[in-house]
Amino acid sequence: MDPFFSALFADRIGGPLFGKDTAIYKFEKIKRAKRAAVAAHPEIPLIDMGVGEPDDMAFPMVVEALGREAAKRENRFYADNGCAQFKEAVSTYMKELYGVELDPATEINHSMGSKAALSLLPSCFINPGDVSLMTTPGYGVMGTWTTYLGGRVVKMPLTRERNFLPDFRQISPEDRKAAKLIYLNYPNNPTGAVATPQFYDEAIAFAKEIHALLVIDAAYAPLNFQGKPLSIFSRPGGKDVAVELHSMSKGFNMTGWRLGWVCGNASAVKAFATVKDNADSGQFLAIQKAAAEALREQAQITPKINEKYLRRLTSLTQTLRELGFQAQVPGGSFYLYVGIPKGTSDGATFANAEEFSQWMISTKLISTVPWDDCGPFVRFSATFEAADQAQEAQVLEEVKRRLSTSRFLF
Repeated sequence: MDPFFSALFADRIGGPLFGKDTAIYKFEKIKRAKRAAVAAHPEIPLIDMGVGEPDDMAFPMVVEALGREAAKRENRFYADNGCAQFKEAVSTYMKELYGVELDPATEINHSMGSKAALSLLPSCFINPGDVSLMTTPGYGVMGTWTTYLGGRVVKMPLTRERNFLPDFRQISPEDRKAAKLIYLNYPNNPTGAVATPQFYDEAIAFAKEIHALLVIDAAYAPLNFQGKPLSIFSRPGGKDVAVELHSMSKGFNMTGWRLGWVCGNASAVKAFATVKDNADSGQFLAIQKAAAEALREQAQITPKINEKYLRRLTSLTQTLRELGFQAQVPGGSFYLYVGIPKGTSDGATFANAEEFSQWMISTKLISTVPWDDCGPFVRFSATFEAADQAQEAQVLEEVKRRLSTSRFLF
């Protein structure tokens, strides 16, 4: 590392030690293990069940809409914080799918994906010393910017015993007093758990009690296998204390398009729009208008995506249960989160989920994501590559064949 820059790097990214950290992070370990497995066994295709994004592209009607809108001269300008067509489509969509009323002018603002929204929201609320409460295991970006801004992250464990819902009673008085943000993510990554109306009522009451904003990461909200998707705004008082972050990625196969929205409490949405206006100039208007088309056609799109992932997860759950895993079809998302075995009958042992995941890659050429935050679990994703249902069945049958060659000990 250039010594000139070593003295310039901000402490939040490591200061003088930036670039010198020799720790290998989880996803880099997975990438390296996959490369090694493929090099050692080029004749065996690796089955990647670690990918956290849809395996298919956007629906044809949406791609066609993008082409039409991209060809229009008026769409070449900066979008900034406003595309009325997209906001109005979001408002209609939220009413149709979630049964909630949102003012497109004051209670909805687009974001360049959920990740961007998660990065900007802390700048609206977090001062040095403030606390963000976030569930764990979970998406680390939720806490990163709180730390960057001099705040502190307090983790709320998600355990099987509580159906992967946090226990607010465990938050200390000190942390309650300092908390500004409460991050929740349902349907949940990685557990696949869904929030219940009763849980959202509890979360609303807790947010009011400690005077903090609920930030609901609802990226997987359309992928719900237990009836109608749930918004916190359908619960009494939800809009008083919450914002939801929605995404075009998971429920519409539009991952790379980088578009979502923040909605809910008008004051919080205005704060987000103010910070966002100083961070970006908005997503390409043609993308927003094509997304509006997708939202209008959600009944022709999302149910098909849901059907595919539920079918895959059901088949995978059955296979794992036959092999001794405590697997259950999740309530939503496209993830299956299962506890790992202690070992195998031929002598392999696993001290943690990372060891099991590495073993799966190297010996079975099946990639999963390990989570050791609240016990040893691995996350299987149903987003593996398969061009059609016949190929999907072949992949799942091959997974079953490979795993059945070992006897797992629990």
